[in-house]
Amino acid sequence: MWEQLAPVGRDPRTGGYRRHAWTPADAELRAWFREQALGRGLTHEVDRNGNQWAWLGDPAAGDAVVTGSHLDSVPDGGAFDGPLGVVSAFAALDELRARGRTGSRPLGVVAFSDEEGARFGVACVGSRLAVGALEPERARALTDADGVTLADAMRRAGHDPEGIGPDPERLARVGVFVELHVEQGRALAELGRPVGVGSLIWPHGRWRFDFTGEANHAGTTRLADRRDPMLTFAHTVLAARKRARLAEALATFGKVTVEPGGVNAVPGRVTGWLDARAPDGETLDRLVTAVEGGARERAARDGVELAVVRESHTAAQWFTPALRDSLAARLDDAPVLPTGAGHDAGVLSAVLPTAMLYVRNPTGISHAPAEHADPRDCLAGVAALAEVLEGLVCR
Repeated sequence: MWEQLAPVGRDPRTGGYRRHAWTPADAELRAWFREQALGRGLTHEVDRNGNQWAWLGDPAAGDAVVTGSHLDSVPDGGAFDGPLGVVSAFAALDELRARGRTGSRPLGVVAFSDEEGARFGVACVGSRLAVGALEPERARALTDADGVTLADAMRRAGHDPEGIGPDPERLARVGVFVELHVEQGRALAELGRPVGVGSLIWPHGRWRFDFTGEANHAGTTRLADRRDPMLTFAHTVLAARKRARLAEALATFGKVTVEPGGVNAVPGRVTGWLDARAPDGETLDRLVTAVEGGARERAARDGVELAVVRESHTAAQWFTPALRDSLAARLDDAPVLPTGAGHDAGVLSAVLPTAMLYVRNPTGISHAPAEHADPRDCLAGVAALAEVLEGLVCR
């Protein structure tokens, strides 16, 4: 399975992946998932929001056990973020069938649509729509860098965007969801353990900062006469890093656009996107307020206008405590870890019991081509997931 996925959406220049939602690469991934499902004699479904499901047993019976993750990537992302959970889900199902331990509860594998939000700017679109955390009208109007709306992209890919939205009937069939994911940090490597259990996802969000100054000639405009938004943006980036360090939180400007974008021109407009995360909601609020306040103060000094828009926000997401503790105990007291990374399991935690398993990442690097997990640790993850699923379907 891993070898089949390896070339899909891979950029040979960087070694990274560009598996963005509703693109040809996404279509290949969807076809792969369908082939894996049908090749195992499973029932394959695509729901109203583009999420794919593979079922062993009748999901209409309810109280189903579901596992899986996503297949899309960030720009030049690694091979493991998302796909490891889907591949491991099919492998764990194979293991349970080989043992004759599939139990009486329906067992499902899911691949959620557009988890990364790399193309349209909002993460976990498929799961957010399903639980009602993202309004269909807003989702349809999201645009990519080329001005293509999510609605148009879905139509071009053969999916009806008019049907997207809350899916309570489908979610009511699910009794529990367990997501396996490569760890996006170094905690397990430092602990010397191949597999861990998730405790919570830090509160996090994305804010767009629009700095507007005055475009001008780089060779003739005196420094004293400039209204350069790049200076304000640069100050804000550095200040955000300092404030995050003092708050023991995280703040990152990972995307920026500059207009008009000429080497010999003073920019007229700079737009930067702030990704901020913290251990608790109060710390996150204070961090973003401080970053914005400092940016406005600097903008006034530079003769620059500033507009800030919160594009997304997610409160702390706790995985089900009893399920978390049960998984940790079943896996020989596996370490229990928080994370700053968002996941579909976190979105689903608002409406049904959820848990997460993490597989050791020796470098701690993620969202980059160097993301890695040793094959032995991946197999340990499959074994752990199979053990967990067996305990749930054969309870």
